This record gives sequence, structure tokens and C-alpha cells, in this order.
Amino acid sequence: MRPVAWRTSLVLLHVALATVIASAAFHSRPPSLHVEHRRRTDLPSSLGDACGIEYEGAVFRPPAEWRSLILQVTIGCSWNRCTFCEMYQEKSFRAKPVEEVIAEMDRVVEVGGASYVRDVFLADGDAMTLPTGMLVRILDAINDRFPRVRRISSYCLPRNVRGKSVDALSKLKSRGLSHVYVGCESGSDTVLEAVEKGETYETSLSALAKLKDAGIKRSVMILVGLGGREHSYEHACLSASLCSEARPDYLSLLTTSFPRGKGRVEAGYRKLDQDTASSFEELSARESLKEMKVFLEACNIPGGKTIFRSDHASNYFVLKGRLGRDKERLLAELQTVLDGDESKIRQQRGL
Repeated sequence: MRPVAWRTSLVLLHVALATVIASAAFHSRPPSLHVEHRRRTDLPSSLGDACGIEYEGAVFRPPAEWRSLILQVTIGCSWNRCTFCEMYQEKSFRAKPVEEVIAEMDRVVEVGGASYVRDVFLADGDAMTLPTGMLVRILDAINDRFPRVRRISSYCLPRNVRGKSVDALSKLKSRGLSHVYVGCESGSDTVLEAVEKGETYETSLSALAKLKDAGIKRSVMILVGLGGREHSYEHACLSASLCSEARPDYLSLLTTSFPRGKGRVEAGYRKLDQDTASSFEELSARESLKEMKVFLEACNIPGGKTIFRSDHASNYFVLKGRLGRDKERLLAELQTVLDGDESKIRQQRGL
């Protein structure tokens, strides 16, 4: 066999191994905090690794994108001020030249990986901040090179949509961008201001409505515990109100965690009330579940079309169902856990 053929065969073996490894990891443990860390090992950990794509820093993606080809079309996050988020602190934001992104796609094709590409995730933090024209070029290149692709997705900040018309978003949808993950985090303007999200209830709702009008599926993320003890009830109720109005296709609850400490979050809350030494107190496991219960009780999304999940590794209890149809069952399951011992609740967390 010729050397090129040998190299291609080896890459295809690595692609298959990467798929098996990712599948085993996905099914054997809770997904990590929306992250796929680049680890230098002898075996590839993703489709992109197997095909020789060189990623810049840690690559973060939703758990559902575990089998996707990840393309870094931006580096970092264009906002990167949220006090609760530590994902892109070591990166300075920049848009990757389209030519570099296309060259990485060509690399996948060259080594024989194109037939394995069914889903594509556009990284880093908010690829949707790119101008529509750049996104169109990237999407067209994806469709030209990967004929079996069935879904293209991305993270999306509400502000990313503000400068794009429904027609522009529809153009992206027509080229395969069918799903975006929107980190709304909260429906409370007080909480959003404290954590420096740079959004409000209304800006989030407007962005979600525009995406819906363009036919792009919306997966909304809300952070349990982001309001601390003082703002817990407000955070839960207004987040439920936002989701009830927006009626997203998917809705996920994640629990706020502080692997590097709460300093930045506490400082943000102190700005709201200079007379308070610290107005942020982290919720206990039981308090987090109680907040989740308040959220679900206040959520009014009829029809059973919104798929609900709290299966992230940060959560203390896994719930799965469709809001509207399964609401009472979800609340009953949650109450059963709340009636139990707190130490057992803490043991269920994947982080």
C-alpha cells in the first residue's frame, strides 16, 4: 500500500476510535461542564483530533455535541465579562480567518474523514457574533465538503442576534445552521446586572423571538443558584417567565459552580448595594433543588413541545421530560429527592 493510503487508513482508524471513546465517555458519566478539554494523548478524543485539526486552548461545547466535528471559527468570547464564567479567561477574542477554517475542513477531507461528519459545532464562545457574510462562507464550505452533514450548531449570545435581521438569520438557516445554544442564565434584570451579563429580560426575549422567526431551534440555558440566597425566588420566577414567553425548543438547567472561587460574583453583587459587605451567598444542595422546583412550578409552557433537561454534571438531580406534558411528574420526582437526606443529594452531583 502507498504511504498516503497508509496514512489515510490510520486516520480513519483514529476517527473510529475517537467516536467509540467519545460515545463511551458520554454514556458512562455525566457530561462535563460544557467542555471538551484538549488533552495530548496517544489516542484522539474527538473527530477533529483524529483528522489533525490543531485547536487553540481548551475547547468548550454542549454535551449534546459530543460526536460533532468542532470548528473554531472564533477564539474566545466577544463579551467575556460574565463574573460566573471562567471558560475563556485565558483567551483574547478574535475571529479566525475564514481561509484558515476552510483549510481545516480540507484537512478533514484529505485524510478521509468527511464521511464521518454528520454534525458540526462552530466554536468558541459565540460564533454568531461573526458578520452574516463570513458565516455564509463558512456554512457553504461545510456543505460543499461534508455531503452527509445533517446539523450545524453554535453557542449564541442574545447580543449576537441584535444586529442581524430575521432575513439574515433565515439565510444562515437555509445553509444548515439549524440549532443554537443561548445562555440566557436568568430572567431577572437584577441578577443579570450583578453578574455583568450585559443583557436584560427583554433583550433575551427579543433575540429568542427573532431566532424562532428564522426557524432556528433554540436551546436555552438557565443557571440555578445564580441569584444566591437573596435573589433566589426572583431569579427562579423571572427565569420561568422568560422561558414561558419564549417557549424554546430545548431548555436546560445547570447549577452554578465556582471552581476558582466566588470572588468575581461576590464583587458584582456588592456593586448593587454598597452598604452590604456581600450580598451573594451560594445555595446549598437542597436550596438549589428548591429553586429548581420554584422554577418548574412557575414555568407555563403548554403543548409538551419544549424538551427539558437537568442532566448536566453540575446538577444535584437529573430530570428529563417535556414541559407541559410531564410537568407534574417532574415536580413529583423532585419532591421525592427533597424529602430525602441532604448528604445523598450532594453525592449525586457529577462535579
